[in-house]
Amino acid sequence: MPDRQETETATFALLARIADALERLAPAPIAKPDFDAADAFVWATEPARFEPVPRVNRVEMELLQGIDRVRDQLIENTERFARGLPANNALLWGARGMGKSSLVKAAHASINRAQASPDGPRLKLVEIHREDIESLPLLMGLVRRSAHRFIVFCDDLSFDADDTSYKSLKAVLEGGIEGRPDNVIFYATSNRRHLLPRDMMENERSTAINPGEAVEEKVSLSDRFGLWLGFHKCSQDEYLAMVAAYVAHHGLPVGEEAWRPQALEWATTRGARSGRTAYQFVQDLAGRLGVPLKAA
Repeated sequence: MPDRQETETATFALLARIADALERLAPAPIAKPDFDAADAFVWATEPARFEPVPRVNRVEMELLQGIDRVRDQLIENTERFARGLPANNALLWGARGMGKSSLVKAAHASINRAQASPDGPRLKLVEIHREDIESLPLLMGLVRRSAHRFIVFCDDLSFDADDTSYKSLKAVLEGGIEGRPDNVIFYATSNRRHLLPRDMMENERSTAINPGEAVEEKVSLSDRFGLWLGFHKCSQDEYLAMVAAYVAHHGLPVGEEAWRPQALEWATTRGARSGRTAYQFVQDLAGRLGVPLKAA
């Protein structure tokens, strides 16, 4: 039989192997973010990190036509936040392709461009994907002590049936013990005003013991956004103004009498008039003319 010393040696070796295995299974420590690496980041979760974005895919503010009122409201709210003044979380909702996400990115760029001291704290844009919403508390904890100010941005935010991650978003925006950090604001875009499909809300109403309370919990998510900005389908004149702005901005060598009927036909074949439709037409027109589009 093995003596006591051999047994203890074997036991220590086994415990060491178990400890090594557990260490390999443990998540890697989160690297300290370098927020000076860029003005925009994408939040990734495996592993948790801020991926710098050297060049943001955006359009210039002057090219966003037909949304003057909501543009001014968002810029004013963002400017107040950048100066350290009270500002609201914003929900940009409504028609597809009308510049909701483009406005967020353009507002971030224009405010940083106008900043008096480029060496001081900057306004950072952090995009979080819809499927990573549950990691928002971790993200908030990592930016809380930074000298910079952050717009946390989720594009096309909505929730489907049986999806409970919206509760995490509610807690981060206004609830919870810590609450939203003073240097963070949350902007989201959605095609839905209440972020939840109508059939989901009606199902909650029909199956709940107290239907009013069940629906109230769902709708209260949108109430966490102090600023609601509605984007609606544009008129034909607004659509043509968008095309004209893009044609002039990119210096396309074509007169309005030539591109106008083509732009109208383009919108008709797609069954929609929007900023996205206008830009897609201009991309096609520039390609046929052999002219590259200017980078933002």
